[in-house]
Amino acid sequence: MAHFPQLISSFAALARPRRLALLAVVAAALLPSTADARVGGYDGIWNVTFATTRGNCSSGYSVPFAVTGSRVSSAGGGRVSGTVRRGGAVAVQVSVGASHASGGGRLAGVAGTGSWNGIISGDRCSGTWQATRT
Repeated sequence: MAHFPQLISSFAALARPRRLALLAVVAAALLPSTADARVGGYDGIWNVTFATTRGNCSSGYSVPFAVTGSRVSSAGGGRVSGTVRRGGAVAVQVSVGASHASGGGRLAGVAGTGSWNGIISGDRCSGTWQATRT
């Protein structure tokens, strides 16, 4: 039995590095991954310019959108809601009074592009949009 305390001491010394390794693995799993960190890479104010390609809606108007994490919201005027995914895919819904539209596309770096459709002042319209981050 004289070896029993040495065995426990040896086991404890062996278990310590394993515990540290386990803690390191758990800590790494809890930290945001590089892909998750990129979601915030679209944060900021985006000036979105709309062009009408179908319908009798005015073209060339701009609206500022705010991106925070994966959320898209209004940065001035109207109700805006939407999401941005890790790869930059964006889906947005906009409403101002009785007019409403939805759109989708992609953000990359400081620019973005996509398409939209909706009912603007009673007319069904669709078109494209371009965005630049300010």
